[in-house]
Amino acid sequence: MSQAIETTETKTYNNFIGGEWIASASGEYFENVNPADKTDIVGRFPKSTAEDVDNAVAAAKESAKRWRLTPAPKRAEILFSLGEILRDNKEVYTREMTREMGKVLSEAGGDVQEAIDCTYYTAGEGRRLHGFTTKAEMPNKYAMCERQPVGICGLITPFNFPMAIPSWKLIPALVCGNTVVIKSGEDVPLSTINLVKACEEAGIPKGVVNVVNGFSEPGAALVNHDDVRLISFTGSTDTGRIIAEKCARDNKIVSLEMGGKNAIIVMDDADIDNAVEGSLWGAFGTSGQRCTASSRLIVHKDVYAEFTEKLVEQAKGLKVGNGLDDSTDVGPVINQQAVDKIMGYIEIGKNEDGATLACGGNRLEDGDYGKGFFIEPTIFTDAARDMRVSQEEIFGPVTTVLPVNDLEEAIDVANDVKYGLSSAIYTQDVNEAFHATQELYTGICYVNAATIGAEVHLPFGGTKGTGNGHREAGTQVLDIFSEWKAIYVDYSGKLQKAQIDEVEI
Repeated sequence: MSQAIETTETKTYNNFIGGEWIASASGEYFENVNPADKTDIVGRFPKSTAEDVDNAVAAAKESAKRWRLTPAPKRAEILFSLGEILRDNKEVYTREMTREMGKVLSEAGGDVQEAIDCTYYTAGEGRRLHGFTTKAEMPNKYAMCERQPVGICGLITPFNFPMAIPSWKLIPALVCGNTVVIKSGEDVPLSTINLVKACEEAGIPKGVVNVVNGFSEPGAALVNHDDVRLISFTGSTDTGRIIAEKCARDNKIVSLEMGGKNAIIVMDDADIDNAVEGSLWGAFGTSGQRCTASSRLIVHKDVYAEFTEKLVEQAKGLKVGNGLDDSTDVGPVINQQAVDKIMGYIEIGKNEDGATLACGGNRLEDGDYGKGFFIEPTIFTDAARDMRVSQEEIFGPVTTVLPVNDLEEAIDVANDVKYGLSSAIYTQDVNEAFHATQELYTGICYVNAATIGAEVHLPFGGTKGTGNGHREAGTQVLDIFSEWKAIYVDYSGKLQKAQIDEVEI
């Protein structure tokens, strides 16, 4: 069966299991709508069940030995071909991503480019996957270690980076010799299917990569499946904790990348125009739907008035609209549930003592706005550190501005949340910059840049409630998708007991 079936109204897509595009066992489909225009149906996708997950895992299990024994450099060659296919189809994937997710075209193009970068970078690891050698305790004995694949990996991905985040998980898993089952984000299944279709075209063997679409049932089935050795999850902290508990029960490996409440510190010597530009990008890029979004702006009192005046003025000038329009600055949020959550937090901010709604605060519903999920870029000024809008992840186009007296107070406020993903400081003082990078307890830290903009060759992840200590991207991601094996070769011709036998000198 082909990857997509033409109908009189729209396309109907299927799961990819064992190298075949097949319907769900349920026979049911759900509609994926354009968040900028609910009348635009992107496609119909299978509403998968636990039975579909069973079938996908069985396919991954059947192909596991063949893929594991494929030499890593050969696996990498196939992945490099995948990168070429993604590059050649970037424009198509970009427009389809904007249509199903809403982010503006330039950002969607960056999302696809990140998948391309991840694929090229990780393919290079196929000729490394370094272990190391070391000296043994006993004579005539050799000691070394190497990586081995973990087995079948379940990948559960979110909506906000529909191709980049699946690639962060999929490509390292494959280069390490694992087989995978991906549960796509229910709001963005087409981008995952485009990635998997490219895998098929690149020549990745049948059963190595499988995808099931749907809602919570296939995700839960993947987490609970006895043959799945590893779960890699990106999403909310609450859901991540549930997954962690279930994986602990079954002794599965689990990698979690969860929420953030990221802060930009703006010092009194900062380039204010640069800081404002970075804050707008950090707060309202992807409509604030990034785990790295700059949702807190911590500003020195001496430049607070100037900074907030410029920030609010420029935020009011941002154009909200359909991401397919090149003139749009801020697209829609993903769905009605997101609208309800974000507008709920805006009401909380309005009612908290001290905070001032400086701009925004409304859902846009007039004219074409009524077809989608649009919210004005929203700024609360004069916020306090303990307010809910300063503490809790909103995941929308909302940021708070907090005044502080000095750098130490700024760092203290920045660290005073349950998350620890990303942080930033704007300053011209190199001493303050390095002091901040040392003291900010986050997994990522920027100087004179916003809290967003991670690159694939550096580790990505955070501290505290943001994750469970693992890192995606960089070479560090290989430690998620491989396990270490220590190897000892004794060529002495006799029994030698390490730590017991006395070595003669």
